This record gives sequence, structure tokens and C-alpha cells, in this order.
Amino acid sequence: ISTLSQLVVPKAPPVTPFRAVMEMVSGDSRIFSGESIRLKCSIPDVHKSSWDYLWFRGSEELPQIGEHLFLWKANVKESGKFYCQGVRDTAVGNIYTLQSLPLEISIDGGWAILQVPPHPSLVGDTLKVTCRVRGQPQLHEVILYKDGIEVMRQNGLNPHFYLTNITLGDQGMYSCRASWDIDRRTRSVISADAPVQVLEVLSQPVLEIIADNNLIPVNKMKLICHLQYNAPAPAPPIHYYFYKNNNRLGTATSENHDLVKRTPGQYSCKAKVPELALTRWSEPKSFGQVTG
Repeated sequence: ISTLSQLVVPKAPPVTPFRAVMEMVSGDSRIFSGESIRLKCSIPDVHKSSWDYLWFRGSEELPQIGEHLFLWKANVKESGKFYCQGVRDTAVGNIYTLQSLPLEISIDGGWAILQVPPHPSLVGDTLKVTCRVRGQPQLHEVILYKDGIEVMRQNGLNPHFYLTNITLGDQGMYSCRASWDIDRRTRSVISADAPVQVLEVLSQPVLEIIADNNLIPVNKMKLICHLQYNAPAPAPPIHYYFYKNNNRLGTATSENHDLVKRTPGQYSCKAKVPELALTRWSEPKSFGQVTG
């Protein structure tokens, strides 16, 4: 009788639906070598369970286990994408949360840093960027560059630049040059590039038409109006409208989809946010044999 060796399949560790949340308590995502940062990890657990914490830089697990990660007098090699994760010991073994979203920390060994917002800015916002110089000398001129081209210049001690009413065209790689006098000579330093991302509050919708007989009744089809809505919370509601041959189908809806009669025509959708005075139309999309 032949005996088959038993295959042991390792079980994946159980994961909770909670995602760890990481925040920066002190410092900045771009700092000079020798400066410090403190990060905090929290678990949005309604049951208020007791959690331990794991910290990662890239794929490397760090030795810290508490809810805070402190980078003291950081060096350039400590740059990277940081994550945290919750772990809890239970009767059935360790249970893990989902890893937090990453936070990229750049530790700069140079003389100048351009600090930009860590999150994308929205069209119409005012964008603030700051040219920091190691040792905080008395600056007499600061220049801001976008994609290598000068966009602003200011004299005096002020290291802050404000770009008002920004558009998608303001997205790009920014850097700064700072100058100051020391021992009757002018010293000038330039920062590394820093990315600035700009998003529309309401993107142009894209209409999807689903007429699959396995999913939708034979004489019907589903219209879906896909878009990105980036307004900060509490975001006012979107009203969706659907059209066939430029004639509105039914009334406005808060849902981004509608079930309509399956007939040939040119279909489109419109998204409207009345409180923000925003309206965007999709490109028209043909369905079936359109005559005309």
C-alpha cells in the first residue's frame, strides 16, 4: 500500500477589516538629515481592543513596536515609504489589521528643501510651498522653479510662495534656489525637485452602457456615470442626469446609474454639484444602430 505524504498548506494569518491609520505628529515628510520625525499608528477599532503595532520601511520590518515611531536625528539612508500595522494576540493566534496607507519620507543631506503639500491639491485652491535652508540663514532672495523654469522670485527673508487659484497646468516638479550673504560673499543653494499634484474637484464623467442579458432584463440596459469627486468632506451631493439624443431620461438622481429601455441612440450623462456651481458632461456614446 503506497502512502502519500501529506501536504501541509500554510494558513495565511487572519486579517481584520480594519486598516491601520498612520499620521505625522511632528516633523515633515521632507526634512534635513539630523532632524527628527515622529509618526503615530492608530487602529479604528470600534470594540476598543488592545493592539500592538508593527512598523515597516518598504518591505523591511523595523524593531519599533509601540504606537509611535520616532526617527531621531535621521540620516539619509532612513528615507523611504513607511507603513504601520496592528497585531493582536488571541486564542487562535495573532490577528493582523490591513497595513496603513504608505507615507513617503525623504531625508535630504543637502542645503535646501522645497516643502510641498503631502496630498494632492484641488483646482481653485491656493498652493503654499516653502523653501527651507539648513541653518536658517538670513535670506536675501528666493526663486521658485517649475519643471526647471522660473515661476516666482521674491526678495527678503520670506521663504513662502503662494500660488493662487491653481489649475491642472500647475501640476509638475518644483524646486527652489535660495541666496544669502556671508563674509561679504553670496552663497546660493538649490533644492531637489518635489512633485506637486493637482486634481479636479469633479472630473469629466465617462458613460458606461451595460446590456448583458445575463445581468439586465432583455428589454432594458444600465447606464453608469463614472467620475472622480475630490471635494473635501463634508462634500455636497452630486446630482446625476441621463440623456438619449440630448433628451433627458427621467429626473435627477443621487445614484450614478439608471435602468432604461434598450433602444438605439446617442446616450450621455451629466453630473452637477449645485452648491459648488459645478457641471460636467460625458462624451456621447452610441448604442445599437443609430439612424439619421
